[in-house]
Amino acid sequence: MTRTGGPVVARRAVAGPARTHQTEHDRAGRHPAHRDRGAAAVEMALVLPLLLFVVFGVIDFGRMLNTQITLTEAAREGARAVALHQSADARVQAATTNLRGVTHTDVACPATGSASADAVVTTRVQFTFATPLAALAPMFGGAVGSSVTLTGKGIMPCVG
Repeated sequence: MTRTGGPVVARRAVAGPARTHQTEHDRAGRHPAHRDRGAAAVEMALVLPLLLFVVFGVIDFGRMLNTQITLTEAAREGARAVALHQSADARVQAATTNLRGVTHTDVACPATGSASADAVVTTRVQFTFATPLAALAPMFGGAVGSSVTLTGKGIMPCVG
């Protein structure tokens, strides 16, 4: 059977919906990218304070941990000095000279224990760590205090 009559029309396969002018532009005639203009700046303004608070909090915590380690080492040196019948204050002050913000009045060495062979000498060093994040605390509900008191404790057995 042969087909007679009119022209043969080839049909093309369509993968998706036909593109119209309405899908490429909104009703006002603007390109869709124009609707998103400024969205990144608004998102950055909302996220940046929280991101900075977290970054500076990590830095501040690292500084505080470094101070805590130094105080513990200073207390250990003070306890060792007392155990060896030397001046604990001089040892502790020498160990804490590299700490920023520590004055010699901040260092106290109340040694406990006697000079017998089984006694234990405990030396405590207290330091108030002032954090610069206190200025940001009101923005996040005041969860961060302006200072933290750190205590280093050193224990050393006495040698007769």
